[in-house]
Amino acid sequence: MNAPVSRSDDVLKVHRLAHTGGSAALLEWLAARLGGWTGVVRAGDPGAGGADRDQAGGAPEAAVRGAAELSARGVRSAVLHGDGSATLLFALDAGRALAAVLPLPHPAEAPTLLADAAVPLALVLRAEEAERREERAAIAEARAREAVLRLLMSGQLSTAHQIAEALRPPLPDPMRIYVAECRTGRLSEVARLCREVTGGRAWVVRCPVYVRHLVILVPADAAAVSADHDPLAGALTATAPDCTVGVSGELALGQAPTAYTQAFHALAVARGREERHARFGPGPELALAAHEAGADWAGALLAPLHAYEPRRPQDPGGQELRDTAHAWLNFGAHATRLLRVHRNTLAARVRLVETLLGLDLGRLGDQAALSLALRLTPGAGRGSGTAAPAAAPGLDAVLRDPRLTEWARAHLSRLSGPDAPAGARTTVRTWLEHDARLVPAAAALGVSVPGARKRLARIESLLERSLLQSPSVRYDLWLAHRAEELAG
Repeated sequence: MNAPVSRSDDVLKVHRLAHTGGSAALLEWLAARLGGWTGVVRAGDPGAGGADRDQAGGAPEAAVRGAAELSARGVRSAVLHGDGSATLLFALDAGRALAAVLPLPHPAEAPTLLADAAVPLALVLRAEEAERREERAAIAEARAREAVLRLLMSGQLSTAHQIAEALRPPLPDPMRIYVAECRTGRLSEVARLCREVTGGRAWVVRCPVYVRHLVILVPADAAAVSADHDPLAGALTATAPDCTVGVSGELALGQAPTAYTQAFHALAVARGREERHARFGPGPELALAAHEAGADWAGALLAPLHAYEPRRPQDPGGQELRDTAHAWLNFGAHATRLLRVHRNTLAARVRLVETLLGLDLGRLGDQAALSLALRLTPGAGRGSGTAAPAAAPGLDAVLRDPRLTEWARAHLSRLSGPDAPAGARTTVRTWLEHDARLVPAAAALGVSVPGARKRLARIESLLERSLLQSPSVRYDLWLAHRAEELAG
């Protein structure tokens, strides 16, 4: 025969469960110990039970009615008898009560046990509410930081600064962008370490597109960075064997999109290095080479987009369509995560951009043209009504400019240099001719798809640029090949 359970044993059990299992575990044990229903109820709120384990999914009517009686009379405890059952209630806080609906006759120790459980239950409920508030605050801050990142990527600096004022630290200018890649379970540790190493000056945000990435804006003077020494990148990669880091050059905050692309390309290089971090390698910048020759062409191409007036106020205007096009070109289907829209919405916006600009965005050549035009023009507000420049040149005329010819030859020189793998030019040209699609490119090259992917991965290391993941250098490679053809 089992020995009777003492009050001290019950009290110890109550405190142990409150500490280790929280309110749910404590209420479940009370229900099993007393042979009835137990839960937390609030007067007049049948859905507020803290442990709604009954068949209906809510607190029993007797418990809710008892909580109302408790509140109306202003007492701390009460017992209400009904048809074959008793409802025992003990006040907690904030209008809540611990309630037990037990069949008659109920255990003699029930009132004492519930009274002993009321205080630890009230404390653990407060702790759980504080934890939920902290979680909500953390989610709100993460979303605010993500919003600032999206604003920076779309060139809306003033709005980004206004939102960032409520966060810490201030946005750095000038800065470097670090993209750290590691398992999602280590992202918080990497973020904490980054803040420690930079003295709290790093501006850290989880990438809204790639779940294994952190985007980190670091003041340019936060660490002594050289071509072969980066203390922050070294410290981050030391946290875990799977952590890799790409680092941009030093740029103004207004050039955040360029800095992010540089860091992403550097990350592709870092994956193949023993030290697992890399800084963006110097090289000719297309936007700088093409700016003077291509500004009028880009303005003419994008004029219909900038002048677009949506029929309904809730529909996207010119700036939103620019942002959509930029995100889609850089991230493809993953742009839904950055823009926080449904994939059907993304597809509809891309089709609208195609219609407005007269492009076929299924073709790599038109994608490359739009990518260059976006880089050569400022953003446009809703219905800006920008007029197209008169007698603007075509893209081929832009690419025939001697500065573009020089840029193209420099950009492609590594593909035929002494360090290039055999057939690198042919592999890249064939891949581009098939709109950067692996399956048809592999068939044209006479190799398997994994074989074609390996070839392109080797070329990534050669170019120190990302090819297979977006943002990709494929648009610049297409433009470079076209410029070279026109100069031939």
